[in-house]
Amino acid sequence: MTDVFAEAPAQSAKPTIFFDGTSSRRRQVILTFADALEILEEGGTPVRWAYADIRRADSPPGILRLACTTAPPLARLEIRDAALAADVTVRCTHLDEHRTSRRGVAKIVGWSVAAAVSIVCVVLFGVPLAADRLAPLVPKPIERRIGDASEVQVKTIFGRSVCEDPAGKAAFTKLVNRLRDAAGLDDDSMTAGVLPTAVPNAFALPGGKVYVLRGLLDKAQNPDELAGILAHELGHLKHYDNMRGLIYNGGTSFLIGLLFGDVTGSSAVIFASRSVVEASYSREAETAADTFAIEVMHKLGRSPKPAAELMFRITGKEGGSTLTSILASHPLTEDRLARMTKEDRPASGPPLLTDKEWQSLKGICGSGKV
Repeated sequence: MTDVFAEAPAQSAKPTIFFDGTSSRRRQVILTFADALEILEEGGTPVRWAYADIRRADSPPGILRLACTTAPPLARLEIRDAALAADVTVRCTHLDEHRTSRRGVAKIVGWSVAAAVSIVCVVLFGVPLAADRLAPLVPKPIERRIGDASEVQVKTIFGRSVCEDPAGKAAFTKLVNRLRDAAGLDDDSMTAGVLPTAVPNAFALPGGKVYVLRGLLDKAQNPDELAGILAHELGHLKHYDNMRGLIYNGGTSFLIGLLFGDVTGSSAVIFASRSVVEASYSREAETAADTFAIEVMHKLGRSPKPAAELMFRITGKEGGSTLTSILASHPLTEDRLARMTKEDRPASGPPLLTDKEWQSLKGICGSGKV
């Protein structure tokens, strides 16, 4: 006579905790090991989990917590008995199939490193190339809008409005217009102004905006010194260096954000706008702007040397200045001063401003110190 109990499925003797994934009720169940794992609650309908569909879930020490790929996502089976957990583990051949293997981890790390290297290469080579190509193609209306946004950042940094003394403003406008005509910048929308802050600097913004900070004007001893600095900034405008810097710095900060977690690039716009004021242009851009300033001053029959002397007075020898000015982000070296000195020529053109106009310009911000 055949023993019918030999064919009977094995059954666990100890209750197990089960959550069916549709309610939060904690259920005491018995497990039966047949052709599939049967989960039986007293008085309830058995739940069947195929062994091949059972996966290990995260759990604290001493508990085997299981899920099933064909069950509701929140369904869990918690086994606290070590012997029962061992029986289940033997039958579930795909228990850890969803977990990342060492080989998988190595692949993920490899792709992550490759992605990081790619981003770094784009930052070092791709973004500068794109900035060079795109900067001259930005439409003027868009460039002006970007300049307006940058101007807001400038006003935020320096916190004051433009100096408005009528006589000083007229003298400054005359100086800028002479430089603009000599530079071949025929943009009638170009604007320039003096900001009343003690920082000695000058800079150009996209959209033809040029600013001199009062600290630089205070240190200038004659119109030619200031004119050479302004001509240098007009060179940056002529060569689209400021727009190129915006594209480069904005793109770089966005890619670095991708690399380190700021995937929205939310800081890119702020960083790029502030960088226009705080930017140190590349060596090539600075050299080109110097060349442009030399050519403009020669067209006006004036020497570029005074501007170099002014910049050198502000920054001193390279590495030897403790001046906390933005201009120090690209200090004038002895070689740069030597180049301007070599281009020195006797004045062959009329003074850029009369003595009275120069004194008016020096007082454009009034007598108050900031």
